[in-house]
Amino acid sequence: MGVRSDHVYNAAVGSIGLSVIAWLTSKKGEKSGSACADRWGIFVGTWAPTLFGLGNALHQYEQR
Repeated sequence: MGVRSDHVYNAAVGSIGLSVIAWLTSKKGEKSGSACADRWGIFVGTWAPTLFGLGNALHQYEQR
């Protein structure tokens, strides 16, 4: 499909930055307080381990 492990690793690192940006943006924009902002940051932050795992699997597949 053309997706390499490097692409997935970069997406994982990007999701970490996106998590911080989502948390800061939600914290400033939401009237419901920091609880909602925390949930947004955690939601996006859970993508990173999944993407790192996929990147690792692709890297092992590329080695064969």
